[in-house]
Amino acid sequence: MANTYSQIYLHIIIVVKRRANLIASHWKLALLKYITGIVTGKKQKLMIINGVADHLHILIGMKPDCCLSDLMRDIKANSSKWINENRYTSVKFEWQEGFAAFSVSNSGVKPVIEYILNQEEHHRKKKFREEYIKLLDEYEIEYKTEYLFEEIE
Repeated sequence: MANTYSQIYLHIIIVVKRRANLIASHWKLALLKYITGIVTGKKQKLMIINGVADHLHILIGMKPDCCLSDLMRDIKANSSKWINENRYTSVKFEWQEGFAAFSVSNSGVKPVIEYILNQEEHHRKKKFREEYIKLLDEYEIEYKTEYLFEEIE
């Protein structure tokens, strides 16, 4: 659309169903590249993607004509299918329903990139549940704890 100018950055978190540790290090990079292809194929700018065995963080520069829910549906559906077709896991791979998305200001982009780059180190010190609730609280997002996580029992 002519004369449309925007700067929309979103920090997105997607979680493996029941927070299972299914994203193995030997195929994680291929998954990150695959998701990058999905995002760029939708004409959005993937700035960084990284994560650990049970969740991923993605920083995207979005255009205003993109529907976030549709993009996330495509990322999760296509990456799940790809993981299962390649038999990267011995069980059916699924993402947890929903996602978290946080707006990021221009001045916040570099710190978020650093944060996402250092996920492995970060999670040696802080558990995912603690991290997730802290982000929800910092962004003043209302939530019910009983609905946050589908965890393995």
